[in-house]
Amino acid sequence: MIDVRQFGTLGGADHGWLKAKHHFSFADYSDPKRTSWGALRVWNDDEIEANTGFPPHPHANMEIVTYVRKGAITHKDSLGNMGRTEAGDVQAMSAGSGIRHAEYNLEPESTTLFQIWILPREAGGEPSWGMKPFPKDDRAGQFVTLASGLDDGGDVLPIRADARVLGATLKSGQTIRYAADDKRHLYLVPALGAVEINGQKVGARDGAAITGEKTLEIKALQDSELVLVDAA
Repeated sequence: MIDVRQFGTLGGADHGWLKAKHHFSFADYSDPKRTSWGALRVWNDDEIEANTGFPPHPHANMEIVTYVRKGAITHKDSLGNMGRTEAGDVQAMSAGSGIRHAEYNLEPESTTLFQIWILPREAGGEPSWGMKPFPKDDRAGQFVTLASGLDDGGDVLPIRADARVLGATLKSGQTIRYAADDKRHLYLVPALGAVEINGQKVGARDGAAITGEKTLEIKALQDSELVLVDAA
């Protein structure tokens, strides 16, 4: 089953400094049919104006992965971590038993990003944060694991969840395949471009909620940048 959720149907809010679209129920947006997808709880599509951001606020018992699409985001937290994550790169935070953090766009232009929340395997634990640049050429024509709580090996950002986050870039006309467990919950969003997944069109910033499929055949209808979550 592939349920395509077009960008225009998503919930959202315009706070002036922040324009947000929500793939799942979040804050004041509530849709009982879109509360989560397996362990995937939140997928927010955010545009943050220059020199603004989220002031310090708490989280607990959530794995939070941020994929920056344009610009950069600067992170500060109560553990003393600080870092700047640029477009195409990823940061991951395990909120664990509790952490406070702030996310600021200190750039001269707006920043766009996906913020993805995944339920952890179990509550509690020591909080942590990390970021990593991922060479964009590595993602050309194939999925690369960016963050994972599975035994994927390689130099990926660790999360404490039964899930992985992957990225890929495709040229128009290119096709890739992803071997899926038909009992898991996959969610794919093209950050740019448009693709067909097993024959179903998915446009830029649309969401495709997928389960019951053993193989995904993904054909790029345009040059495309993809983000995929594979979760329990």
